[in-house]
Amino acid sequence: MNHDKMTNISRKRGFLWPSFEIYSGVSGFTDYGPLGAALKNNIMQRWRKQYVVREGFSEIEAPTVMPKEVLKASGHVDNFTDPMCKCTECGEVYRADHIIEENINKDVESLENEELDKIIEDNNIRCSECGGKLSKIWDYNLMFKTQIGAKGNKVGYMRPETAQGIFILFKRMLRYFRGKLPFGVVQLGKAYRNEISPRQGVIRLREFTQAEAEIFLNPNNKKHPKFHTIENVKFRLCSQEVQINETEEINVTAKEALDKGIVSSEVLIYQLYLARKFLEELGIPEEVLRFRQHLPGEMAHYALDCWDVECKTDKYGWVEIIGIADRGNYDLTAHSKESNEELNVYIPYDEPKLVKKTIIKPNMAKFGPSFKQYSPKVKSYLDNLNSEEIQEIKTSLENDGKYIISLDTDLELLPEHVNFEDVEEEVKGEKIIPHVIEPSFGIDRILYCVLLHSFVDEGEKEYFKFKKEVAPIQISVFPLQNKKEMPEISQKITNTLREEGYTVDYNVSGSIGKKYAKSDEIGIPLAITVDFDTIDDKSVTVRNRDTEEQDRISIDELNEYINNYFNE
Repeated sequence: MNHDKMTNISRKRGFLWPSFEIYSGVSGFTDYGPLGAALKNNIMQRWRKQYVVREGFSEIEAPTVMPKEVLKASGHVDNFTDPMCKCTECGEVYRADHIIEENINKDVESLENEELDKIIEDNNIRCSECGGKLSKIWDYNLMFKTQIGAKGNKVGYMRPETAQGIFILFKRMLRYFRGKLPFGVVQLGKAYRNEISPRQGVIRLREFTQAEAEIFLNPNNKKHPKFHTIENVKFRLCSQEVQINETEEINVTAKEALDKGIVSSEVLIYQLYLARKFLEELGIPEEVLRFRQHLPGEMAHYALDCWDVECKTDKYGWVEIIGIADRGNYDLTAHSKESNEELNVYIPYDEPKLVKKTIIKPNMAKFGPSFKQYSPKVKSYLDNLNSEEIQEIKTSLENDGKYIISLDTDLELLPEHVNFEDVEEEVKGEKIIPHVIEPSFGIDRILYCVLLHSFVDEGEKEYFKFKKEVAPIQISVFPLQNKKEMPEISQKITNTLREEGYTVDYNVSGSIGKKYAKSDEIGIPLAITVDFDTIDDKSVTVRNRDTEEQDRISIDELNEYINNYFNE
């Protein structure tokens, strides 16, 4: 690994460039040059192949601008924050946990603001720019705020994740999947977070690309039909216990991880397996990957459990590139409550059951006069309560003498408004709110790790050794010399290969040695050379980047040779 050399070549050859460069740039943004954009697209297409083709999930595309109501319900308006502090002298701002980590080399992300304040004070941590004293820490919301429409009275935000667009479409997707669980929905696209002080290139961006899958399943059945195929596969796990006790990571099979309660479900550990498989297919080796479980203090507000897939880097240490979370029913419950829409699934029983239950009935003599125009909405609200919610209302009325119903406004339900009745009835099924397992991939960070771990430094020779499946350019074609019929034949081969669907770099400038060097440097797996013999015998030299072996192939057999190489 060599971040600096890799970054230099990436910039020189058109993988990654600073954004808005002629205007002195803005931190937290990166442009993808031709090779970077091609590599990124190949990574996303591999992701689609895994989740849409192999796993059978369905892809949707939702808006990147969301109304405030959506993100208020999801918890982002109130909870999507980072701890921020400011230099009291020069005004420079910092993410508090990051400046602490930089100064004392300790991970403090799970700590509360008061604890971070004390660490800053105890260690006399100062402003990196001027040495000034840092302010008290406050919570800074990371979302980009905007206005929807010309009147400016509709508040919106740039989406902080792609997931919420999927949850909003739950009812339609349930219908699309014929009302049956489990099912998976994916979305790839831009997300936005107004990072406090991004200083890590594509590792921390304000505009970035996510690829997320939301797997909706019965909370009483988190088994996976393919689990038997991976139950003996080993995983290197950095569990909560390992982190708290500061012990070595554990190597266990998938079955052992479940039996010992380290990972909560078959579906979740199967997603860990798919994540690692995907990264290895991109060329990131298993030995630089680990699975780290979130500590209780750093768990997202929506998560029952969460594991990060982290990649080792020489500059940034272990970097989270994928998060795999059990979001429970948090999102669907929150959106159901805020929108007054039923976001549940009816699950029929194998046999009908006789169950005792308490029902709630409006006392219409008191109901209408009290709630007036809200009466239909309140009645609809009461009609759709489950047993737990009815019991909650009953307890509140008994203990507090009232219950607050939040619809368009807060309404006070009193004991005189309703009657409770214990009944026994035959039930043929039940409505459940699905749980969600979410693998969330940070495409930009993954691309960085592909660049880093595909980079080869052999002293005099530095180049990218991309796997052929993701190489931004698959084939180089060049004439040995720019004379006689060689350029014409080279161009014809280039056109034929492009028509076959291959990405081809056609290069007529420089010596053959320089052409090979440039082709290798940007990671092109195969190079085809048209030389003097080609004119006579209609054959070309095909050179393999990795082995540097050269095969002499007839032009008539070239397509078959190329197809075999890329499909083997």
